[in-house]
Amino acid sequence: MKGLDSPWIDFNLYLITGRGETLGRNLEFVVEEALRGGVRAVQLRDKGAASTKELYETAQELRRLTSRYGAKLLINDRVDVALAVDADGVHIGSSSLPLYKVRRLLGERKLIGVSCHNQIQAVTAQEMGADFITFGPVYYTPSKAEYGGPVGIGKLNQVAQQLQIPVFALGGVNLENCAEAVAGEASGIALISAILSAPDPRDAAKRLLAMLPPVEEHHV
Repeated sequence: MKGLDSPWIDFNLYLITGRGETLGRNLEFVVEEALRGGVRAVQLRDKGAASTKELYETAQELRRLTSRYGAKLLINDRVDVALAVDADGVHIGSSSLPLYKVRRLLGERKLIGVSCHNQIQAVTAQEMGADFITFGPVYYTPSKAEYGGPVGIGKLNQVAQQLQIPVFALGGVNLENCAEAVAGEASGIALISAILSAPDPRDAAKRLLAMLPPVEEHHV
């Protein structure tokens, strides 16, 4: 497992939200259960939000919850919403604003994560100033099928070995394979359904974290 060198990255499990993955339960309830289970980083990804106001209200509630549990909150794509709720950063992809523009808007004391699906994207993200990346899909998952077949553990480790910033394995990661995902060069795991769709999200978070090497907390 690659060391978490950045003083900002004090987590090894990165929970990404998805309303369709909660088995009909309230998203905020499920996220709070995950936080109670030890999750220390949440990305609000809500493509189905009816409006910017709805997204803002959800972000505001998750900001309240993450602050209570000492966890970080990142907002997918929406720099304006991240600034409005004083989130810890944003997570962007290939269709987002350019990274240097996002950095200019957020400043240096906020996190920027980048979704990467190949080696070129990963190296470029680091060169442009990303704080960390997610890389995948490592395993098959329907939600990432549009990005092609699984990249596999070999490619994950190859990319992570090249980079100085943390790399989080994404795509099909669950209790059965999470230990394998971080046995090499990856800094941690990023996932959705393994926690949000679990019958007991708090227990699922605890069990996943127990499979990961401990993280030394860094304070800025």
